Amino acid sequence: MKRLLTIAQAAEVLGTTARFPRRLIEERRIQFVRVGRHVRIAEDVLLAYIEEQTVDPIELRWSGQKVVA
Repeated sequence: MKRLLTIAQAAEVLGTTARFPRRLIEERRIQFVRVGRHVRIAEDVLLAYIEEQTVDPIELRWSGQKVVA
């Protein structure tokens, strides 16, 4: 069974205020579950969102006077 997180718990995982996960839900940028009047985000969905948004660093190489990306 998936662990369902409250908005406050999701915000804590993301390191943001509760406003950010609420905005993700409002803009339908993340999957969520309605439990009566309550809204929950599955923990695996939140972790997948974080993985999707992770940006890999670029490798900088020294080539004479210029740095090439």
